[in-house]
Amino acid sequence: MFFLRTVNLLAEGDGAGQVAPGLGSMMLPMVLIVFVWYFLILRPQGRERKTRELQLSQLKRNDRVVTYSGIIGTITGFSDDNKEVTLRVDDNVKLRFLRSAIQGPLAEASATDASKPAGS
Repeated sequence: MFFLRTVNLLAEGDGAGQVAPGLGSMMLPMVLIVFVWYFLILRPQGRERKTRELQLSQLKRNDRVVTYSGIIGTITGFSDDNKEVTLRVDDNVKLRFLRSAIQGPLAEASATDASKPAGS
């Protein structure tokens, strides 16, 4: 008897007048997460991909480049379909790479910058 009275009191008590949260309030955090993910991850990656594609499309003969494996060479030619690049890495050594394997142009310090002391 005591058990039934307790169950009735709990059922009629605090929770009976509350309404369940709506679908909009439950979806709001998920929508915010998607927007943050898009602006912090997807947009910057897309921008980097576009600049990399532009940089690779502007490569020409006699450009010094570095590959992702760390090989430094000078471009001597391109394949007919423009997907492969031939690099000269030494006097008599030429290697073929996919264009996508090139990290970018080699950023070398000029001879005048290297001869200056660090403090000036």
